[in-house]
Amino acid sequence: MQKIDIIGVPIDMGAGRRGVDMGPSAIRYASLRDKLIDLGYEVEDKGNLEVAIMETCKITEPKLKYIDCIVPMARRAAGAVAASLQGGRFPLVLGGDHSIAIGSIHGAARHKKLGVIWVDAHADFNTPETTPSGNIHGMPLAALCGLGDPRLTSLWDAPVPAVDPRRVAIIGARDLDPGEKRNLSEAGVMVMGMEQVDRLGMVAAIEKAVTRVSREVDGLYLSFDMDALDPRHAPGVGTAVTGGLTYREAHLVCEMVAETGKLTGMDLVEVNPILDAQNQTAMLAVEFALSALGRRVWAG
Repeated sequence: MQKIDIIGVPIDMGAGRRGVDMGPSAIRYASLRDKLIDLGYEVEDKGNLEVAIMETCKITEPKLKYIDCIVPMARRAAGAVAASLQGGRFPLVLGGDHSIAIGSIHGAARHKKLGVIWVDAHADFNTPETTPSGNIHGMPLAALCGLGDPRLTSLWDAPVPAVDPRRVAIIGARDLDPGEKRNLSEAGVMVMGMEQVDRLGMVAAIEKAVTRVSREVDGLYLSFDMDALDPRHAPGVGTAVTGGLTYREAHLVCEMVAETGKLTGMDLVEVNPILDAQNQTAMLAVEFALSALGRRVWAG
């Protein structure tokens, strides 16, 4: 029986809008643990990592807002994920804004060569030089690929980059900054934006992405931002962008990643209960976790 660790990271300092720090509670309230147990897993909820609240932190660098509080969070997340994997368990990390992935994926990559599937309306591939806002939740994937401030690209004495950008695929992107586009192109990251999804069809787009990132790796990490969905389906996010994935398309991403048999960890991020309707977005997050971990309507 596979064992799952639920790890909460209640942070909203990386974002430009408050509220996603309550995301882990909302996802838990949507019966995450019970549904994982029903799926046949042994589950241990590790609780929430210690995270400073915004009111105790200061913006000392406008292009890297709250970095002095975000880096300690990322180190804790990295340590928790690394410990989970070393114990033979599956880390399921609940955000919080997407800055948590700086830590979670660093931790997962500590002893593994990873491919990354990044499901998001945004590429999160800015650096201090390209960011229009200074919000660090727009930088985690760039940092993981070795671009940006050294405090984000290297959380400990480990090789940089944490992941090979040629083993990264972004699915569902539709809101990219100009400098971010240049960064992505130069790094060689695969971007399966909504235009590519529309042209190719979702199955072909995911197949191309999974084939690209799963070559010569020890495992896959799925980082799932709930704003990848169209806001009609997932209203409770801080940076909603119209024209996103449908309910079924999002499930299909998770189902096809599960079919690889290589998934080693997963983030669920950017659930904002303040903006949600009857916890709808958190309930969807639980459904996507279940799909990524093997649930099917029909397995015939």
